Amino acid sequence: MDDNKGQEKMVENPDSLITSTDPQHPANLICTLCRAFYNLGWVTGTGGGTSIRHGQHIYIAPSGVQKELMQPTDMFVMDYKSRSYLRRPSVLKPSQCTPLFMAAFDRGAGCCIHTHSQWAVLVTLLVEKEALKAGEDVAPKCFEIEEIEQIKGIGRGKGLAGNLGYHDRLRIPIIENTAHEEDLTSSLEAAMNKHPNTFAVLVRRHGIYVWGDNVHKAKTQCER
Repeated sequence: MDDNKGQEKMVENPDSLITSTDPQHPANLICTLCRAFYNLGWVTGTGGGTSIRHGQHIYIAPSGVQKELMQPTDMFVMDYKSRSYLRRPSVLKPSQCTPLFMAAFDRGAGCCIHTHSQWAVLVTLLVEKEALKAGEDVAPKCFEIEEIEQIKGIGRGKGLAGNLGYHDRLRIPIIENTAHEEDLTSSLEAAMNKHPNTFAVLVRRHGIYVWGDNVHKAKTQCER
């Protein structure tokens, strides 16, 4: 999201939005998640990000902060309805992932996670290689897999009960990377519309976006 986008909305004490001793408070939980993902090698440097919807408030990890060092005071807080910032750290930049996170929240997600997992990147390259080898168009491809235990942690789709089974097929759409993160928004939304039951979108040569109804589901599906 452009630094100039998102009007400011007056809040008497913005820091009250990120101050809590509850480890499950979004401002604290985002820091915990980012440290865990850093230890997995998914958000090294300042790459990747996480956002949580809490009622009408959207908590967003900032841009340019090393994820293992992130603190609650680094959090941006946005009003969901107006898209205006309720809290905006003066020395930090909003995440360029913000419009992509919002696309997930507009579809009912409670948490969206973006990582630069090397495994995710490798998958997109393998799908590209196989398509080119077969003389097929790379653009509309999905990563597809079945008969593997890990997909049993992935939901069947929005509004559908239960998770995928061992013999089901998991399909994750792949979109092409762009020079600027926010420019992925339209492609991500198109993939979401074409594959309404997906909880993830891979970005070729970049990483993956994963979301879920809540933090627990988003984290579980990302780890799978």
